[in-house]
Amino acid sequence: MSCMQLARDERADLATLLAELTPQQWDAPTLCAQWRVRDVVTHMISYEKLRRRDVARRALRAGFRPSRLNTLGVLERRDEDPAELLARLREHLEPMGLTAGFGGLVALLDGLIHHQDIRRPLGLPRTIPAERLRPALDFARFAPPIRAFWRIRGLRPVATDLDWASGRGPEVRGPGEALLMAMAGRRGVVDELTGPGRDTLAARIG
Repeated sequence: MSCMQLARDERADLATLLAELTPQQWDAPTLCAQWRVRDVVTHMISYEKLRRRDVARRALRAGFRPSRLNTLGVLERRDEDPAELLARLREHLEPMGLTAGFGGLVALLDGLIHHQDIRRPLGLPRTIPAERLRPALDFARFAPPIRAFWRIRGLRPVATDLDWASGRGPEVRGPGEALLMAMAGRRGVVDELTGPGRDTLAARIG
């Protein structure tokens, strides 16, 4: 199955979850600092249909700071209600523009991480299909916005629930989903991991 289809399936699963949330859950905090569920969804679709010159203009306004760039995308549609956001997500199940980069890997990684950013604080765990998780782990190691390369340098993350490992050095072991979220810098997730490299990874997350 292509990465584009995997990304589409991930967005479809997220849309199914969002359709079941209460208004209070849409305003609940996520693992993304200062972002509610609605803000994370807004961010995920804020780059769809943007042309390169539109992205360049937004980057200029953000002073070329990635975090500020993402915040501007959220602020532009911060007042949309959940029904509108869900409709827009369903409209953009098929990645396009920047999110279609690397054959859909950008959208797959972004969608999978943000899906968990929403689920974890709400106490709604799930089993992520291995065919999505494995390529997301591979791509996360090098994707610049994730900064996983810096966090896991000199370490060997090893998934205990699927056939995946990377690098050399002291091992950090745990479920693939927890490894991915820790590699993405999500605080607290490292407590679910084990191995002699865990404390190093925890220190790099902060």
